[in-house]
Amino acid sequence: MTAREIITKRLNHEGTDITPYTLSIEHDLELRLAEYYNDTDWRNGRIREFTCSYMNVDNQMHEPIDEIYTKDVFGALWRMDKRPWHLEKPPLSEPSLDGYEFPTPDMFTKQIYENKAEAIKQYEANDEQYRIIGMGWGVFEHTWRLRGFENNLADMIADEDFYTEVTEKLTNIYVESVRACADIPADAFLFGDDWGDQRGVIFGPERWRKLIKPCWEKIYAEVHKQGKKALQHSCGSIAEIYDDLIEIGLDCHESVQPEAAGMAPELIKEKWGSRISFWGCLGSQGILNSGTPSEIRAEIKRLAELFKKDGGYILAPAKPLAENMKTENAVAVIEALAEIY
Repeated sequence: MTAREIITKRLNHEGTDITPYTLSIEHDLELRLAEYYNDTDWRNGRIREFTCSYMNVDNQMHEPIDEIYTKDVFGALWRMDKRPWHLEKPPLSEPSLDGYEFPTPDMFTKQIYENKAEAIKQYEANDEQYRIIGMGWGVFEHTWRLRGFENNLADMIADEDFYTEVTEKLTNIYVESVRACADIPADAFLFGDDWGDQRGVIFGPERWRKLIKPCWEKIYAEVHKQGKKALQHSCGSIAEIYDDLIEIGLDCHESVQPEAAGMAPELIKEKWGSRISFWGCLGSQGILNSGTPSEIRAEIKRLAELFKKDGGYILAPAKPLAENMKTENAVAVIEALAEIY
């Protein structure tokens, strides 16, 4: 079976003998692994690439101001010499769009149309890997880039009308961007939007249901009109809204962090595993850094076995392997993934 066929079956909740996986690695660790293997192309022959993404929609579009600062398409000022890069000044000092020129959907779809022919060519030439269109930041994340994080949370409580006005405009941008990709022969869209922290939904499940859920329901519906899957990245614990996400058509949650509240792999599989797929579950906060190589190998084998029978799972670290990770632990991940393949 091709990698594409394996992931397709898994996302359709069908078991496969092979557990699909993905592996992202931060740059400095990549360099150490190249030194360890004495091979700059060490992934080739050791790691199977199950997914590909030739179309990645940039919905930030930063323009450099100098060596430190950039300004994005929404007018936010960012400082790029920090890790991660830092929102220095949002464009809206007050909860109002008066006098503000909101970006239009064509500002985002333009890049899609410009790059579409090459993306189609690349997807059509690759029948081995599962084909994903990357869609960048999400609706909630864009609202706080406009107002700043704390002000944005206050707006969700104190000025719902303004907040809804903003989210409706953002949702329209996403819907039009998805529509612009209709003829690209990809299998899925991968969206980003961080709703959770370690305890649960940052602004509470009820407020998520009222203000954010309707946006994503419209976006996922556009995805499904194309016969593609909707994959959603979100950090933290979002177990309390899994039923809602299933209701509005999410096919797979990416970046499952097992250390977050209610996100243990055994628990989420038992409660929701027949209705939604999971991508992640290998703990970046815990075992990958504090565990031994043998413990890491055992955990990878355990996760593969846990979801093997009826699918609904892509194995991956919850976060890219970090640059401060022990080399021997990273090697254990690579070797264990090679064994389950």
